[in-house]
Amino acid sequence: MKILSPALSQLARIRMGRIEHFMQYPLQVQQQVFQNLLSAAQYTEFGKQYGLSNIFRLDEFKQRVPVHNYEAMKPYIQRVMEGEQNVIWNTPIKWFAKSSGTTADKSKFIPISRESLDECHYRSGRDVFSLYYNNFPDSDVLTGKSLVIGGSHQVNRLSPDSDSYYGDLSAVMLQNMPFYGHMIRTPDLSIALMDEWEEKIERMANVVIHENVTSIAGVPTWTIVLIKRIFELTGTDNLADVWPNLELYAHGGVSFTPYREQFKKLIRKPGMSYLESYNASEGFFAAQDVIGEEGLLLFLNHGIFYEFMPMEEYGKDFPRTLQLHEVELNRNYALIISTNGGLWRYLVGDTIQFVSLSPFRIRVSGRTKSFINAFGEELIVDNTDKAIAKACEETAATVNDYTAAPIYFSDAGNGGHEWLIEFENRPADMERFIDVLDGTLKAINSDYEAKRHKDIALHRPTVHVLDAGTFTEWLKSKGKLGGQHKVPRLNNERNVLEEILRFIEKH
Repeated sequence: MKILSPALSQLARIRMGRIEHFMQYPLQVQQQVFQNLLSAAQYTEFGKQYGLSNIFRLDEFKQRVPVHNYEAMKPYIQRVMEGEQNVIWNTPIKWFAKSSGTTADKSKFIPISRESLDECHYRSGRDVFSLYYNNFPDSDVLTGKSLVIGGSHQVNRLSPDSDSYYGDLSAVMLQNMPFYGHMIRTPDLSIALMDEWEEKIERMANVVIHENVTSIAGVPTWTIVLIKRIFELTGTDNLADVWPNLELYAHGGVSFTPYREQFKKLIRKPGMSYLESYNASEGFFAAQDVIGEEGLLLFLNHGIFYEFMPMEEYGKDFPRTLQLHEVELNRNYALIISTNGGLWRYLVGDTIQFVSLSPFRIRVSGRTKSFINAFGEELIVDNTDKAIAKACEETAATVNDYTAAPIYFSDAGNGGHEWLIEFENRPADMERFIDVLDGTLKAINSDYEAKRHKDIALHRPTVHVLDAGTFTEWLKSKGKLGGQHKVPRLNNERNVLEEILRFIEKH
């Protein structure tokens, strides 16, 4: 198949021309996306309710259409799930991406139209390879198989006569993927769509060790679990021994910062590349266009219109939102999207920061509900990921996962932060690890530093070391093992942390 490489590289360069177009004309491209969305949905039930047919300016759109969280969109989505069409989008919607919140028991069902599959998810997936080929024109990445660690798939039977389906986003994409997409991916659908993750990992490991895998795509936590099982089967501790042609790991879903050093130990190969993407059930938003440099290129011509809400507006009935020409570097914004899947002014739940304005590059800084600000410290996941990585570097430790929450003021003393950390390799000096963690947070977050000054508001972090596998067992006990389910990194309340502590005490 190596003969395909020059042709694929050429196709990637052709697509790069279109990518460069929205990089050069971002405002015009977004305006065209906005107009296309309004035109397509003007005669839907949602379009009639908000008069989309006679909206000609963005300020009118903002005045008429409120910002929606999932609960606000749910009544419309429920109607579509029960078989009604032309509610939020003008073409049939029969697929839904099941997306579980990190703290809620109930799942979200995100509508997936044919347009959102083709023009957003699949196009973005191809663009990831275009960006990679643009960095490495002589790459052979598409001459082998791509190992895709996907989700699960079930039939949606909410209505007796329904012909609608749901599953994790990866499962929806795999089920609808063109035939040529299946030719370059592994394992086959019978394994990729398995619902039981422990059996799935076992079967996947036994199959893929015999393939010529050149790239891997998946969430870091489950990728590590699979790699360790592959090591047990093959007797090696270097994935390059199993797949000598492996050259790319495409990751997303959670910050890669705490996992970077661990992957370097698992894949010891010169020239191994890591490419970050930002995709969710609601859309594929961005990917790294310059390998090795911070920042994800915002995808602007993929059927999504973006708004950016300053975090001080969060929670207001009529929040102020900004467009691309109004944003600033290194400020936290909540991401709001209108999409060709029928989401309108939808609050994704992620916070982003711009690291470049020409072109527009972003990084994911956290979740609108994943932070600690019990004492005005404004601690976000981006801060804690960096602090964990620094502490690991300084103490030769490796962290599998973590969560943290506030310790409230009481008669016994002032406040603080309580951490649950699961190590792959524990630090020889735990006190040193905590000192570096605390010191790094002070260095990168002035609000945290001020609250920690002389322990006036916050005392030194309290850290509990968890046995290996604890978070996995906790997720399993909640029926949230695998797929897009993740351990919530930060919580401004103590409910999740105390639930995990109760689980540990019980088991």
